[in-house]
Amino acid sequence: MVAFVLASLSEDEEFRRLYAGMVFEKAAPFTNSEVMINYNPVSLPSEFDWSKLGAVSSVKDQGPCGSCWAFSALGNVEGQWFRRTGKLISLSAQQLVDCDRKDHGCQGGLMDQAFRAIKSMGGIQSDESYPYHARRGQCHLDRKKIVAYVNESLRLPENEYLLAEWLHSNGPISVGINADMLQFYRGGVLRPSSRICPATQIDHGVLLVGFGTEAKGPFWIVKNSWGVDWGEKGYFRIGRNTGACGINVYAVSSVIK
Repeated sequence: MVAFVLASLSEDEEFRRLYAGMVFEKAAPFTNSEVMINYNPVSLPSEFDWSKLGAVSSVKDQGPCGSCWAFSALGNVEGQWFRRTGKLISLSAQQLVDCDRKDHGCQGGLMDQAFRAIKSMGGIQSDESYPYHARRGQCHLDRKKIVAYVNESLRLPENEYLLAEWLHSNGPISVGINADMLQFYRGGVLRPSSRICPATQIDHGVLLVGFGTEAKGPFWIVKNSWGVDWGEKGYFRIGRNTGACGINVYAVSSVIK
C-alpha cells in the first residue's frame, strides 16, 4: 500500500523550485560514442539492491537548493568508483554546486553535464574535504584533495528491461523523474498513470540502486536526496517496465577506466 503525508510546501512551483532542480529540456545531445548501443543480456534475479552491497553512500539532504542533479550524478560516480576500486567514498556535491560551470548550482543542472564537469576539473573531492552548504558559493577546488575521477559519460536506453540488466551488471544509474508524486510520498510502491505523472515533465534527478517484485508487479528501488526522514528512510519504490513518471527517459552513467 502506498502511503502519503501532507508536505509543508503546498504550492507546486515552490516545491519544484526548492526540492527538484533538473533542467532536462536543455539537455545537450549525446554523440554516438556516448550512447549505449549494444549490450549482452543477462539473467536477472527477482530482487537486487546495490545499497546492500556497499556501493551506495548514505542518504543526503539537498535542502532548499535545486542540486538534485549533483547528488544523483555523484551517487552514480560513487558506485562506479566502488566497482573499480572496492572503496566507497562519499563525494562532494558542493564542489559541483560551486565549480561546475556547465550547470547552474542551486538553480538546476543535468547529470551527464556534471560528469563532463568532473572530467574537466580533473576529478572530484570527498564530501568530507569539501562539505555541503546548500547554497552556491565561490569555487574552492583543491586538486590535491581529489579522490575520484570520470573518463566519459554514457546514455542508457529507455527500455527498462535493459536498464535493469545494466544496473545489475554495472552499478547504480542516474535518472530523471517527474517529482509530482514524491511531494507527499511516505512509503509503498508508486504506480501512477501517465496522465497523473507524465513523462514529459521530468524535473528531478535521483539514483536507481536496485529492483524488486511484489504482487502487483516489478518495481525500482530509488535513492532520493531529501534526507532520511523522507519516504522509506530516504528511498522510494516505483513501478518498473511502465515508464512511471518518466523514470526511463533520461538514464545516464559515468564511465571510469
